[in-house]
Amino acid sequence: MEHAISLSLTTAAAQPASADVVIVGGGAIGVSIAWHLASQGVRNIVVVEKGQIGKGSSAKPLGGVRANFSDPSNIVLGQRSLKKFANFQQDFGIDIGLKRVGYLFLARDSAEADSLVNSTAVQNEMDVNSRIVTPREAAELNPFLNPDALMCAAFSPEDGYAQPAKVVEGYVRAAEELGVTFLNCTEVLSIDTQDGAVTAVTTTRGTIKTNALFNCAGAWGGTVSAMLGVNMPIEPVRRMIGFTPTAPADKPHPTVPFTLDLSTTMYFHNAGDALLLGISHDQDPCYHREFDFCWLNEFNDAAAVIAPSLANPTIECGWAGLYENTPDHDAFIGRSHHISNYFYATGFSGHGFLQSPAVGELMADLYLDRESFMDPLPFSLERLNAPALTRREVNII
Repeated sequence: MEHAISLSLTTAAAQPASADVVIVGGGAIGVSIAWHLASQGVRNIVVVEKGQIGKGSSAKPLGGVRANFSDPSNIVLGQRSLKKFANFQQDFGIDIGLKRVGYLFLARDSAEADSLVNSTAVQNEMDVNSRIVTPREAAELNPFLNPDALMCAAFSPEDGYAQPAKVVEGYVRAAEELGVTFLNCTEVLSIDTQDGAVTAVTTTRGTIKTNALFNCAGAWGGTVSAMLGVNMPIEPVRRMIGFTPTAPADKPHPTVPFTLDLSTTMYFHNAGDALLLGISHDQDPCYHREFDFCWLNEFNDAAAVIAPSLANPTIECGWAGLYENTPDHDAFIGRSHHISNYFYATGFSGHGFLQSPAVGELMADLYLDRESFMDPLPFSLERLNAPALTRREVNII
């Protein structure tokens, strides 16, 4: 199941010979950066996408939006993005289907419970509306749950989900109006440098001379970075979701929060009159994006304990996409210390869509060399060799 993005883009569009900025990757992160740059007066921007704009991981039917992370930097990106999502229809004229049904993280042992308590305390200090709830309260919020399997849960009522494809569409349409060029079916083959700066990008259509390069290539971010001799460890991992049939009108599903089990990574929430079901199925890194049912056994085992009525579901359709996992499951966001005009925002490990509005703003500020709402240092590539910057997000699946 995918939401089509109907844009004026065409594979026949001419690739310009030069650009002030080249952005590699036409997903939520890349198009957000393109619009934020253009809205601040940056001109001659080209976005190149090896497939179709917004048809990679950003084509998924629903994506979670939240601020209930454990790490303060992720909380800031989530908070700021939530505000932008809330105003998206007013700002861009597109209904992104934002449903603020809340997030519900489940803990089934003392270690998970302690983690949620600590994370919630950090969130509350940063004005995130979240709280710890008892197993009984969790089951009241989500009647599918078996409270006897839980130790506690964390609930953040202002979080929820939206339609990534609609967000991409809004940014692209607005960016096109400001003169941004979007190129489908355009793969980067090589990147030229001189005196420590990017000078040109060669694609399957030819060469673009440029003054700046943004790597927003998602699961291919490491490949793009390698063209510059920069090691950026990103593993592509296939993730799948399934959708149940539409519930009958006389027996609708209850409206539930976006619910995630920390022990098994099982998750589910409403998808219109159906349910979206998933689990972070363990598999080797790959670029394979075909949907199959190999994850169902793991989902059924988890559901049998957490939400018994969801075990052995009928799956009417499904979707597969790529996570872009980094070693610590946090994004790489920043400006290269070695190549002066090389910027990167990739490796979001499943959080790219939900952080894309804030990241677009942050990267535009970084390019324009001005103070932003936060320091991107915690997300810099250099953190991997700097113990003082080491941290690990725990509110993930």
